[in-house]
Amino acid sequence: MTQHSPDQYRVFGNPIEHSRSPDIHHIFANKSQQSINYQKQLVEIDGFSNAIAKFIHQGGKGANITVPFKEQALTLADELTERATLAGAVNTLTFKNGKIFGDNTDGEGLVQDLITNQVILNESRVLLLGAGGAARGVLLPLLAQNPRSIVIANRTVSKADKICQHFADNRISASSYIDLAKQDFDLIINATSASLSGDLPPIPTSIISQNVVCYDMVYGKDETPFLKWAKEHGAMKVVDGLGMLVGQAAVSFEVWRGVTPEVQPVIDKLRASLK
Repeated sequence: MTQHSPDQYRVFGNPIEHSRSPDIHHIFANKSQQSINYQKQLVEIDGFSNAIAKFIHQGGKGANITVPFKEQALTLADELTERATLAGAVNTLTFKNGKIFGDNTDGEGLVQDLITNQVILNESRVLLLGAGGAARGVLLPLLAQNPRSIVIANRTVSKADKICQHFADNRISASSYIDLAKQDFDLIINATSASLSGDLPPIPTSIISQNVVCYDMVYGKDETPFLKWAKEHGAMKVVDGLGMLVGQAAVSFEVWRGVTPEVQPVIDKLRASLK
């Protein structure tokens, strides 16, 4: 009986040392009896397309892409999903039949985590903080959940305006941080990188109430500054981005393997390892 070698997958980024993707995908594989080998690879800033070409040549089946290569991955793909096209970025590549297929699973990972945490998205008023790639990447899956409105707030309002024009959906609008004081929200999603540097987005405290759920795409050993602040001001529920990380990995795994992995045991395991 021939022993097949495991299918090869990678996550490419710079930096990459912090990535938990190999751990996550190996747990998924073990639990679903899939034979894979998933490694992380540091790529020089100008060496991304060469690294991908080399990996394909070595028989690689697929790759996850992280900062700062998601936009480059978009241009490398021969075919894109709608969610990747609208996100303007790719975090999942599949190499098949001599072609490169690009997808973006970030938004689906976020939505699934919100649903798991019993956050109601249908007819909800959503505030998305930040107008960078993280915000743009989650809009299409959020819109698919039928929210009443999504306001994108950013220091530079023109950046938020640009995203609104790109999506051309009348449920999306742009706002400055100051103008948020006059508005009510059910869900506030922090898609800025402020928590990584211990900072807060400059939003008015008046928008936090006991009816509001606050979500931070960042996660860590301790509660993020944004979630801590939201809790102190009476938010109904606060959720960090660990479930989104595992959720987007699960969607990638399903794209590659045709198997839907269970996310909760992996979230629990990672959460325990942070402590």
